[in-house]
Amino acid sequence: MPTEHAQQALNILRDGSQFKWYVIPLLALVVYVYSHEIEKKNWNVVFAGLAYWGLDWFNEIWNSLVFHFSNYAPCWGAPGGGTAYLLLIGLNIEICFMFSIAGVAMSKTLPADRAMKILGIPNRAFHAVTGAAFCVVVEIWLHSVGALTWDWPWWNARNPWLIFLLGYLPFFVVSYWVHDMKTLRQKATVVGAIFAVDIVGLVLFGAVLGWI
Repeated sequence: MPTEHAQQALNILRDGSQFKWYVIPLLALVVYVYSHEIEKKNWNVVFAGLAYWGLDWFNEIWNSLVFHFSNYAPCWGAPGGGTAYLLLIGLNIEICFMFSIAGVAMSKTLPADRAMKILGIPNRAFHAVTGAAFCVVVEIWLHSVGALTWDWPWWNARNPWLIFLLGYLPFFVVSYWVHDMKTLRQKATVVGAIFAVDIVGLVLFGAVLGWI
């Protein structure tokens, strides 16, 4: 039986009556961010941002499947905060737009010198770990104000390691890996593969089987 939080999310899942007009300027912001980087031919940042966003979609799909198969709760839900549209049980339109540009912002902080170390740690590893830790802190705060919900005992502020290791660290590792690839073809291939998996998951589990 779904938890109270899960049921709250189900009640507004893909409900068009939740729409609010601030979604349009948020969309415009996303378009502007990518247009600006494309204009500068900053392909490292563009593909790093897309890889980051694609990994978030992958996480949201398996999170939805956790709820489907348990019929209890997702690892994280997003019923609160007055969203304009809840895409999946743990993904609202605001989170979606945020993650679409977060990878762009994070990758722009990377040093040009890939061999440089920070506190004796390779800078890519340092940025991945600190970036993921920052995201965990933000998620804990969002939970504290009721915007995100956690119902499983192994996914909470007292046990943040899974949130760190599964929830965020892969975003940064893959995003920075794509950023540093030598050719556009390599970047496009990896990003295309990530989104292909996402699309197959959404079509198969969502449209065909109706699981998410």
